[in-house]
Amino acid sequence: MEFGLFVEPQVGGTHRRLVELAQWAEDNGLAAFARSDHYLNMADSAHATDALASLAAVAVETSRIRLVTLVSPITFRHPAVMAKTATTIDEISDGRFTLGVGTGWMESEHEAFDLDLPVLKERFERLDEALAYIRSVFEGHGETTGTHYSLRRADVAPTGSDGLQIVVGGGGPKKTPTLAGTYADEYTMLVTDAATLEARTAVMRAAARDAGRDPAANLVSMAGPALVFADEDRYRTELSARATRREMAPEDYAAMLTERFVPHGTPSMARAAVDRMADAGVGRYYVQEYAALDDVDLEAMAVVFDALTS
Repeated sequence: MEFGLFVEPQVGGTHRRLVELAQWAEDNGLAAFARSDHYLNMADSAHATDALASLAAVAVETSRIRLVTLVSPITFRHPAVMAKTATTIDEISDGRFTLGVGTGWMESEHEAFDLDLPVLKERFERLDEALAYIRSVFEGHGETTGTHYSLRRADVAPTGSDGLQIVVGGGGPKKTPTLAGTYADEYTMLVTDAATLEARTAVMRAAARDAGRDPAANLVSMAGPALVFADEDRYRTELSARATRREMAPEDYAAMLTERFVPHGTPSMARAAVDRMADAGVGRYYVQEYAALDDVDLEAMAVVFDALTS
C-alpha cells in the first residue's frame, strides 16, 4: 500500500510553498505528491498557480517522489499541449510524472476565463479522443483520427519514458472506469463504499481486457481525508466538530467514514482502514488536504502518515 499527499493550490498558496510540501512528502517517504488543476476556488479568486508548469519546477527540486495531477481538465488544454508538456516533465523528472486527465466540471472557472465547457456527453467524447491521442504520443504509436482531435504525425518526439503514466479519475459507474481501463496506468476516485469500489473496479478491469491490456496492471487509488490523532480525546473533539458542521451525530459520521474507508481515530484504528482498503484492491491512498498551502499543518500530517505507514 502506497500513500501520497494531495494538495489544492487553488485555495491559495505560492509555488515556493508547493515545493516545500513536495520536499516534505519526499523526505517522509511518501510515494506520491499530487496537486489539483484548477484556476479558481469555485467562485473565489486565490493565488492559484498552473498545475503543469508548477510540477515541472517541482521536479527539479525533488529526486524520488512521483508527481501527479488530480486531474487536468481536457477543457483547459488541447491534447497536443497536454502530451508535449507531460513528456517534457517526464524528461525533467527522470520518469516520475503521472498526468491526470478528466472531463473538467467547474462552471465558474470556465466562465471566468472564457473557456468552453461543452455538455457532459461531448466532454466524455473529447476525453476518449484526448486519451487516445496522448497515449499515442507517449508510446510512439503514431497517428490518431477523431471528431474533435487528430494526431497527423507518427514521429512525434519525445515519446514517454517507461515511468510516464496516465491517471484517469472520476465518480461515474461506467464511462470513467472504462476509459481508465482502456488508456490509463492508474484509476482514481474519491473515497467510496466497498460495493461501489468493487463495481467500478470490475468495469475498469473488463475494459482493460477488451483493450488487450493487463487488467491487473492498473493501479487503483482513492483520495480523501484522514482524521487521525495520537490522542483519542482530540480525535473525539474533532469528530464531534465535523459531525456538527454536517448536522450529523458523531457516531453516524464515524460510521460513514468507516464505510468509505477513510482513516480515522487513533493510529491503530486508522491502520485498520488501510488494511481494509488494501484487501479491497486499493494500491494507493492520497491524503487530501483542502486548505491554503500555508495552512497545511505538517506536524499533524506527520502523525497521519506515521499511523498509515506503520
